[in-house]
Amino acid sequence: MSVTETPSACPACSVAPMAGGMAARDIGEGNIILSLPGIHCAGCIAGVERGLASVPGLRAARVNLSRKRVTIDAEDGISPDVLISRLADLGFEAHELDTGMLAGSDRRGRDLLTRLAVAGFAMMNVMLFSVAVWSGASDSTRSLFHLISAAIAVPTILYSAQPFFQAAWSALKVRRLNMDVPISLAIILAGAMSVSETLRHGDQVYFDAALSLTFFLLIGRYLDHRTRIAARSAAQELSALEVPRAQRIIGKRIETVDVAALQVGDQIRVAAGMRVPVDGIMTGGASDMDRSFLTGESLPVAVHSGTPVAAGEVNLTGPVILRVTAVGEDTSLRKMAALVEIAEGARNRYTALADRAARIYAPAVHLLALFAFIGWIIGSGDVIRSLNIAISVLIITCPCALGLAVPAVMTAASGRLFRRGLLVKNGTALERLAEIDTVVFDKTGTLTEGHIRLNANDLPETERRVLAALSRASLHPVSRAIATTLGDVDSASLSAIGEIPGCGVEAEWNGQTVRLGRADWVGGTSSPALRIGDGKVHHIAFEETLRDGAKETIKALQEAGLDVAMFTGDRPDAAQRLAAKLGINEAPADMLPADKLEEIEARQRAGRKVLMIGDGLNDTAALAAAHASISPASALDASRTVSDIVLLGTSLREIPEAIRTARNAHARVQENFSIATLYNLIAVPIALAGFATPLAAALAMSISSITVLLNALRVR
Repeated sequence: MSVTETPSACPACSVAPMAGGMAARDIGEGNIILSLPGIHCAGCIAGVERGLASVPGLRAARVNLSRKRVTIDAEDGISPDVLISRLADLGFEAHELDTGMLAGSDRRGRDLLTRLAVAGFAMMNVMLFSVAVWSGASDSTRSLFHLISAAIAVPTILYSAQPFFQAAWSALKVRRLNMDVPISLAIILAGAMSVSETLRHGDQVYFDAALSLTFFLLIGRYLDHRTRIAARSAAQELSALEVPRAQRIIGKRIETVDVAALQVGDQIRVAAGMRVPVDGIMTGGASDMDRSFLTGESLPVAVHSGTPVAAGEVNLTGPVILRVTAVGEDTSLRKMAALVEIAEGARNRYTALADRAARIYAPAVHLLALFAFIGWIIGSGDVIRSLNIAISVLIITCPCALGLAVPAVMTAASGRLFRRGLLVKNGTALERLAEIDTVVFDKTGTLTEGHIRLNANDLPETERRVLAALSRASLHPVSRAIATTLGDVDSASLSAIGEIPGCGVEAEWNGQTVRLGRADWVGGTSSPALRIGDGKVHHIAFEETLRDGAKETIKALQEAGLDVAMFTGDRPDAAQRLAAKLGINEAPADMLPADKLEEIEARQRAGRKVLMIGDGLNDTAALAAAHASISPASALDASRTVSDIVLLGTSLREIPEAIRTARNAHARVQENFSIATLYNLIAVPIALAGFATPLAAALAMSISSITVLLNALRVR
């Protein structure tokens, strides 16, 4: 019989009504935020919110499934430990997050959207007046319409075009040109000339041209922002996972203090089920530690007096006493956060395609407009006409199509991938994904499901019954997996059952001592093991279950000409077995987070473009350093945050599709640049020859922008 352990954090999935009750209430920011790494469905939401409803003093709770968190509004006397304990009783793993470490709201996105709406509304109204003028309005009526248009357009330009003005001024202050300089100059000149013509009662104004420019460019700016906003700082998420309070031992009493108050040399107590707040050395007790966030290894590690432990590890089976060896920035968790921050900074120096084009395009546009102005001044002596032609050149060569070329395609591609179960979070993610030539997978939780499986067929019936009884008496992850595997096997009748922290479970059966636990404690050679009295030691073999589509995905990537490797903190023998099963030739093992980061950086220094796919906190630095990165939705917050793309489903089959879509999007971007270039080759000579007014230039610019948008939709 071979059964996979079901996730213990989702007992509510079997009854999955939509969350209601407290969830319907808007709780604002809340005063307690808990991370819920195991939730993944509407049933989980209902289970958490209804389970917390019974806690006295709790006013409201709201689960955010996409971020795997619950925000809680509770009375000041409520301890997060009480809520964590309540959720543990319900089968949900929970960890307190430091609210001060979490990023704020998307104010810039709301600001851009507001400016876009104002520009669009004003543009439509001004165009109505322009139609009236074109229809043959008389002199006085035309002047009135021009004045009304000015009253609408001038404040709108001053408000809506601020993002371009500010970016242009920032560049000019350091004597540099960017895409926003010609954009701002074209908008300002078109608006200023129109105001001048209005005051002189002229017949040509271009408020609609200035507003059209602003509107279309704001579309591109907002699309670009929306693809970037999900990429929050993973370093902040890692810091938020730190335990905010600890139990410090002072003489014979224990006091609860802020972790910031701990000093090297202090003695602290870490209860079973709690996360270790700082680095330390064990001085008392014995237990098992879940350090998968650091090594990726799925099985817990036995610890005892003298064993070093790191901040972030989870104490599983018994209370322990630690002597603090590192606090603050010196802890393992903070050092990992620093690695992630450095790696993120390095990757963020990647320059988007449109920005690279702007380095050449921006100065060329200014020079062309300047030469047009000087040439027409010399040829005609008419300053107004020369300025009009220069403005037309600026508008017609305005990088609106270039500004839309990348975000429009990337937004269309992101929409296609979202429908396939892939959430793109970073503005340059698909550009980088299209360039990769190497794919590196984490093992536990990525290529495998992270749940252990055993085969109990070889055990005699008596041993199976004893094993069932012992495993059901423990909350250890391995014991739970064994109990799940044995299913409805009848338990033997045991007495004097007790769990020895760091060792295993012991009991009496028919006058004999029976044990399930560590090999050296039971008398075997490999863990875990079962022994009845002085009889034979039964070693219980475990293996991890492959994630759906793992084999097919590896094969498809290799057939596409990509190099595939697997990095893991697990043991070499386990790594090699899985690698052989999947057809992966390169599978280094025993890797710490710094080792993964170093290996990724070494490959990229050698000219490789690496796609990293991982799920654990131990993968965050490597995910941030890689040329592109993907995390499954089951990954912890920090890993999903630092990744460019989140795999929303449980299967890996969509990863090759993501790479194909990225390459397709890259081709569409190149086509859009070609469209913009062809447009300029045709339109610029017309403008230079004086045959295009600023209004005609704006219309031509709009046509090129619409063409770019339509081409971008081909990706869908």
